[in-house]
Amino acid sequence: MNKKWEVCETNEEQIQKLVEEKNLSFLLSSILVNRGITTPEETELFLNPTRDNFHNPFSMPDMQKAVDRIKKAIETNEKVMIYGDYDADGITSITVLKKFLSERGLEAGYYIPNRLNEGYGLNHNAIQTIYKEGYTLIITVDCGISGLKEIEYAMELGLEVIVTDHHEPGEELPKCLAVIDAKRKDNQYPFNQLAGVGVVFKLIQAISMSLGLEAKEYLKYLDIVCVGTISDIVPLIDENRVIAKLGLKLVAMTKNIGLKTLVSSIGYRQIDGTSVSFGIAPRINACGRMGEEKEALKLFLTQNMQEAREITAKLNEHNVNRQVEEKRIFNEAVEQIEKQGLNNKPCIVLGREDWHHGVIGIVSSKVTEIYFKPSILICFEGEEGKGSGRSIPGFDLHDALMNCSTYIEKFGGHSMAIGITVKKENFEDFKKEFEEYTQNSHISDIMPIIKIDKAVELKQIDLNMVKDLQLLEPYGEANKMPIFLLNNLKVQAIRSLSEGKHLKLKLSQDNYIVDAIGFNMGELAHKYQIGDKIDVVGALEVNSFNGNEQIQINLKDLRMSV
Repeated sequence: MNKKWEVCETNEEQIQKLVEEKNLSFLLSSILVNRGITTPEETELFLNPTRDNFHNPFSMPDMQKAVDRIKKAIETNEKVMIYGDYDADGITSITVLKKFLSERGLEAGYYIPNRLNEGYGLNHNAIQTIYKEGYTLIITVDCGISGLKEIEYAMELGLEVIVTDHHEPGEELPKCLAVIDAKRKDNQYPFNQLAGVGVVFKLIQAISMSLGLEAKEYLKYLDIVCVGTISDIVPLIDENRVIAKLGLKLVAMTKNIGLKTLVSSIGYRQIDGTSVSFGIAPRINACGRMGEEKEALKLFLTQNMQEAREITAKLNEHNVNRQVEEKRIFNEAVEQIEKQGLNNKPCIVLGREDWHHGVIGIVSSKVTEIYFKPSILICFEGEEGKGSGRSIPGFDLHDALMNCSTYIEKFGGHSMAIGITVKKENFEDFKKEFEEYTQNSHISDIMPIIKIDKAVELKQIDLNMVKDLQLLEPYGEANKMPIFLLNNLKVQAIRSLSEGKHLKLKLSQDNYIVDAIGFNMGELAHKYQIGDKIDVVGALEVNSFNGNEQIQINLKDLRMSV
C-alpha cells in the first residue's frame, strides 16, 4: 500500500539556539523543536522532570470536598468501597487508592465489574450489593462520570459517592458529593489528559498535603501510577510525562512484590515504555478480557512472594489464552474478508457467533492496520451482538455511527474506537447502511501518512547522537518515536530473514555505511537489487551485538529514489 511521506517543517534558527544554549546535538534539538519545545526551561522540564513539576492537586474540581470527606472516613474507620474498571488503568487505580488508605488505617473494599457479564462502569445490581454489605461511601476510579442513573440510585439508598474519572463528561454531571474530572467544563486544572490512575494520584497527593504527610507517602506509588498511565495510551506530555519518567525509575526497583514478580517474568532486558506497553499492560488487560479481572489486582495487593508467583503464572496463562483466541479470531476474520471480497469495500464489518467479545477489539485494530479501513467486528450471543470498531486517521467512527444509528441498539466511544450493540436480525441492515455511509465519505481517498521528523544524511549522524535520542523516552501518544528520512542510499546487500518474514539491508551514502532492518517487510527482498538507489524512512537505533554497537535503521517504509 502506498503511503504519503510528510516531513515536518523545522525552524533551523530555533534548533541552533537550543544546540548552543543546552549543549545538545542537532538531532535531539531538532526533535525537541518539532515537539514545540524551544526554550532551555521547556527542554529541562521535558528531559529531566522532577517531583517539583507536579501541579497543585487542589486546583482540580471538587478536590477539597473529596479530601474532606475521605479524611472523615479515615477518622471514623467508615466502610468505603472503591469501584473501578477492569483494565490496567482501573486495576492500578484501585491498587494505589486501596494501599494508600490502608496505610492511613482504613481498609477499603473494592468492586470490579466483570467485563463479560456486567460490562464497563457502574451498574444497578453492583450498587445494590454494595449497599446491602453495609458500605456508606463509594469512590469510583477510572469510571463514574457517565453513571448518572446509577449514582442517583446509590444516593437514594443513602450511599454517598465521590467520582474520580478522566473520561469526557456529558451535558450533565453526576449529582453526588464530588466529581473530580479535569475534563469538566468548569475545570481550572492546567492539564486535562491524565489517566484514571493519574487522577487517583492527584487525590492521594491532595490527601497527603492536607494531612501534613511527607511527599514520599504518595510519591512511592509512582511505579504503579506509571504502569497505569502508559497502559492507558494517554498523551505522554506535561504531567503524564513526569509520572512516566519518574515512575519508570521506580518500576525498575519496585518494592511492590507483585509488580516485581510480573516484571521479572516478561523477559525484557530493560524497563522502559515499550516493556510496559507490550510486556506488562497486555498481561493485566488479559485478565479483564478473559473475565478474570480480580487476578491482576490481587497480584498488586499481595505481600506474599509465593502467591505473587502463582498469580503471575495465571496472568501469563490468561495472556497466552488471549493470544490464542486473538489469533483464531484474526485468521477467521481475514478468511471472511478475502472470501467476501471485503478488502475491495470502503469498510469492513464482520459478525460471528463464537467470537470472544473481550478480544475482538484487538482483532479489529489489527484488521484496520492491515487493510487501512474502518472495521467493526461483532460477536453474536443468542440474538444479541456485541462488538468493537476501530478507525483510520481522517474518518470519525463515532460520528459515522451517529449517522448510521437506525439498526444500532447502543454504542459509545470516540473518533478512533467504539463499542457497539446490534441485534442479530438487524446486522445485515446495519452493515449495508454503514457501508453506504463510508462509500459516500470518499474514504478511499484517505492515504496512510508517515510523519517524518527530519531528513538527515548519514554523514550528519553518529552513535552518540543516536544514543542521545533515548532522552526523549518514554515514547507514547503525543511523543512518538522520532522518524527520519534518508535519501539516495545505495543498496549494498539485501536479503530476507526468518523464512522470508523480515528484510535486512546494508546501505551506503558516499563512504558511510549503515544496516537497516524491516520487520514484516520480507516480501520486498525481491523488489530491490544490489546497486539500487532508494529513499528510506525509519527510526534510528543502536544495535548491540557481541559487545559491538552500531547505528541501525528500523524501517517504516522505502521506495526507489527519483
